[in-house]
This record gives sequence, C-alpha cells and structure tokens, in this order.
Amino acid sequence: MSSFLRCLAAALLTFAFTSLAEAQSARLRGTIASVNGDTLVVQTRGGDNTTVRLKPSTKFAAVIKADLADIKPGLFVGAAAEPGPDGALKALEIHIFPDAMRGMGEGSRPFDLTPKSSMTNGNISAKVDGVDGPKLTVTYKGGEQTIVVDKTTPIVAMTAGSADDLKPGAGVIVFTAGKDESGTYEAAYVVVGRDGVKPPM
Repeated sequence: MSSFLRCLAAALLTFAFTSLAEAQSARLRGTIASVNGDTLVVQTRGGDNTTVRLKPSTKFAAVIKADLADIKPGLFVGAAAEPGPDGALKALEIHIFPDAMRGMGEGSRPFDLTPKSSMTNGNISAKVDGVDGPKLTVTYKGGEQTIVVDKTTPIVAMTAGSADDLKPGAGVIVFTAGKDESGTYEAAYVVVGRDGVKPPM
C-alpha cells in the first residue's frame, strides 16, 4: 500500500501544479452515473455526462468519513482553504493522509477548488479551540498556515481503494491520462468516495 499511495500522492501533486485550464481538462469531478466493465460514465459537477475508460494500469484510492475528533497534532493533512471575511484562512475541506503519504506535496500553493482557494499540505503542529471553530496550525518546510475549521467543513481520510468501489452514485475524482483514438478519456488515477462519502477535493 505504501508504494501505491506514494504514486497517488505524486499524481495529486502534479495536478496541483497545473494551470487552472489544464487542471479542468485533466481532472473530472462528479458522480458515477454508470459502470459497464472497464467503462465509466461520470456526471460532472457541470452536469455533463463524460465517458471514462479504465486501463489495467489505473490506480484507485478511496476516501472515508472522518471528523474533527480525528484531527490531532502530528497528523499529515491536506487543507484546502480560502480567505475568510476577517482575512484568516477558512477551511473548505480537510483530508487526512496515511503515514505512507507523509511529506508528499508538502507546502502551500494555489488550488482550483474556488477562484481564491489554496492547498496546504503539512503536519498539524497545534490545534486550538476558538469561537469560530478549531484553529489548526499546519506546518511545512519554510512556513506555516493557521486555518479555521468549523462543523460544516468536509473532513475525510484517504485509504487504498479498488475497482470494486466504483458504483453508480459514488462521488469520484478522475485524473485522466489523455484520450484514446476515439476521444474517450483514459483514467490514470481514480479517487472514489466510499459509503456515500463525497471526495471533497
């Protein structure tokens, strides 16, 4: 599992550094409409149905439900956030990485979840309860960010997945490897929500 999760982290980091236009063409976010053998139909967040073909080399990860109680100092996390009304960073999502992915994508950079969003990957060095919710200090090489989390923030944990997790209605993020001769997207990595969890990335 360690080798797979490191490969997945490298893919996530690669796509995090692409431009917005490139990221939109390479990453499909949505819900699985149907599964037929090695072919998925994904209804994207924009409402379009897009066909995706799985390959023997396609890798899978699953996200499972987590909550605030699971977030503790010492964990390696990814936190998507955007500036709040007071200028502080407000979490849009938190995903908890397993130890095998510790250090991957470490740092803070722009992200394409919203126009002003950023993604910070690092270690939780402090968690302090505040009026607006817990404040997490996420530390990485060369800096740190303080991020406010509230009870509406999606929190998930990433774990190994498989093609068996691909079911109609499941939330999914597909990192594509381009298109085949017919113009159909080919999947390099698939992140799928398990037990009704929607991947928030």
